[in-house]
Amino acid sequence: MKISIFATCLSDTLFPHVTTSMVRLLARYGLDLNFPESQTCCGQPAYNSGYWDDAKKSARSILDAFTDSDFVISPSGSCTYMIHHYSSLFKDEPEYLHKAKLLQDKTYEFTQFLVNVLGITDVGAIFPHKVTYHPSCHGSRLLGVKEEPVQLMSQVAGLELVPLPFAEDCCGFGGTFAVKMADISGAMVTEKGDHVIETEAEVLVGLDMACLMNIAGHLRFRGEKIRVMHLAELLYEGLEKQEVKQA
Repeated sequence: MKISIFATCLSDTLFPHVTTSMVRLLARYGLDLNFPESQTCCGQPAYNSGYWDDAKKSARSILDAFTDSDFVISPSGSCTYMIHHYSSLFKDEPEYLHKAKLLQDKTYEFTQFLVNVLGITDVGAIFPHKVTYHPSCHGSRLLGVKEEPVQLMSQVAGLELVPLPFAEDCCGFGGTFAVKMADISGAMVTEKGDHVIETEAEVLVGLDMACLMNIAGHLRFRGEKIRVMHLAELLYEGLEKQEVKQA
């Protein structure tokens, strides 16, 4: 199988260690991984702002980049779900509509692929810390990724998973929403920060770096020392710890 990595803009430019962790973890299962260099933005910022013609330009690049892939794996539920919008973007363009439907069927968020396709819930990691989990809106509500991350964390040795109060409340990022409605966005992330602090967790984990970046920035502003990580980072770091322990 040809398994392609869809890195997304934020992970590729600001948080490359997230994609690196995901790739190194998946590579341990003997997968043939590749990174099509022609991939670019999925078009979500333009799409959400109503600039559909601009969104289609980005979408065509994504569709062409992953044409020959058997599976496409992304560390972002938000960008993964954007591909589901391609069918409406290209409803009047038969060639790209066909590509859009094929890409939607073979694209998975990281934990979806690990649990539902590979059937892996225990990667053999150890992470002796108190952790709380923020389920991002697109991943949990639209993609339906709810049990997969919890299944993976429940198998990590030493990890204490603490429920996050009002976990499904939006963090307030919402891409361009955070810019256009900054006051409302700020109030929302303040509430989210309050709930994260309430858990007394050492680590906040999630599946989308856009949301985690927003929450992490707010926590730093408040002087909080809570570590913020993508789940792929936590699993890979925990796997390395286990190997050191066993050595």
